[in-house]
Amino acid sequence: MMPLGTGRMAIDIGRREFVAALGGGAVVWPLAAGAQQVRRIPTVGVLWHAGSAEQEQPYFGALLEGFKDLGYVEGKNIRLEHRFPNETPERFKSMAAELVSLKVDVLVTVGNPTAPYAEDATSTIPIVFLFVSDPVGAKLVDSLARPGGNATGLSTFATDLTAKRIEFLKEIIPGLSHVGLLVNPSEPSSRQYVDEGKAAAAALALAVQTFEARSLDELEPAFDAMTKGSVQAVTFGPGGLLFQGRAIIDRLAIAHRLPTCAWSRETLVSGALMSYGPDQVAIARHAAVYVDKIIKGAKPADLPVELPTSFQLLINLKTARALDLTIPESFLVRADEVIE
Repeated sequence: MMPLGTGRMAIDIGRREFVAALGGGAVVWPLAAGAQQVRRIPTVGVLWHAGSAEQEQPYFGALLEGFKDLGYVEGKNIRLEHRFPNETPERFKSMAAELVSLKVDVLVTVGNPTAPYAEDATSTIPIVFLFVSDPVGAKLVDSLARPGGNATGLSTFATDLTAKRIEFLKEIIPGLSHVGLLVNPSEPSSRQYVDEGKAAAAALALAVQTFEARSLDELEPAFDAMTKGSVQAVTFGPGGLLFQGRAIIDRLAIAHRLPTCAWSRETLVSGALMSYGPDQVAIARHAAVYVDKIIKGAKPADLPVELPTSFQLLINLKTARALDLTIPESFLVRADEVIE
């Protein structure tokens, strides 16, 4: 058996020979080994449309909840970079470019206006869009089944439901003959929404008129114009600005005695008479699933765009009473939910 001291001497001599052979590399080697063990945290950029997380609720919370459900913890195994352009085109552009400059792993865009700015900013970073009415028409994807580029996501199918919303208004409002369409012309889907609305109104033998609001300040003049134009009911197109101004819209509609049909629960509870559309909170939550797939190696080109498969008809009886409008019982029983 080798004496203990002799063994230590042999080891020391071996180390000196190893260090001499490698030179300064012997100092770098343990640092490099440690660096290899540090796993990079994926970074996800989120380009919203409103001015703050509070204005984006409940969708902001739903998206975070979606990541949490998948086991993601902020700062531990994911990093989220949020940007809030406040419906300003210049800020959409600059903030999309900013997120791209951070070299995020995935770029999430919320709403119709945000996705085109992200597409202009990058052709390589994967994009997951949500709340886009018509991704093919907006040229974000080649087709719903095979997106083909660097973008995919979840559509609301929103503009295609315009006809149904107008049909519901006609069904519950006695003698309805003149419908207003409220749109933000800066919204990419507004043209399609107007075309759908006009076609639906014509099929129901209704007169239709379009009213525009490019900012929250233009909402009140738009409603004043509706009253002067003898409009009897209003439906408004989806989009960031009109979502941001939903409480203002509902207040103005009641003040002008105009029943409204909106597109989601969130636009109903602020005071609309009715809403018809998919569960947008569920859509926001599910967007995290798409991001997760891409982080794990899936390509946007191969992930089909998801369309909603169910739609909710919601009725606000409090608003009906404020408008002195009686909703037929036969219509109430068809609703998915009646809010008192």
